[in-house]
Amino acid sequence: RMAHRVLIFAGTVVILITLFVWLIYMPKTAEIKSLTTQLDKLEKQLSIAKRMARNLEKLEKDLAEAQGDLQLALRLLPTTSEIPNLLKSITKLGNDSNLEFLLFSPQREVSREYFIEIPVNIEVRGGYHDVALFFDKVSKLDRIVNVVNVSMVPVQSTSTTLKTTCKSLTYRFKE
Repeated sequence: RMAHRVLIFAGTVVILITLFVWLIYMPKTAEIKSLTTQLDKLEKQLSIAKRMARNLEKLEKDLAEAQGDLQLALRLLPTTSEIPNLLKSITKLGNDSNLEFLLFSPQREVSREYFIEIPVNIEVRGGYHDVALFFDKVSKLDRIVNVVNVSMVPVQSTSTTLKTTCKSLTYRFKE
């Protein structure tokens, strides 16, 4: 009888352990494995998102810097409608510098990658210091104006009056 009870007890324990393993332990182990895999995927996604967030901060900073550069360029590069006023300003600066304009001829615009170049052939008559003063005033304009290909020759062999030819280059933003 005692052996019989021990066998029944042992059988019951084995059945309970078997039921526990099949009904509780094995499903939970599979769920734990699935959750662990899901956790690994989420950690990888989080790592990628953190990396992207760091890059986003840098990209936002770069964007703000580029927008600042663009605003500066837009201030320095006139729009199409501002070109006539800029050319009038250059002419006025020459007249204010006691120069006589012999030629002031805007040329065909030259398209560059990010801007349009507007060349103007200029020929003036006046003293050396007046020409230098004119170039100095042009360099201080709010807009970018470069003076290139400068040539100065005396009007007469003994004259202090010079005939100066040059090309001014101004630029406008490519719209």
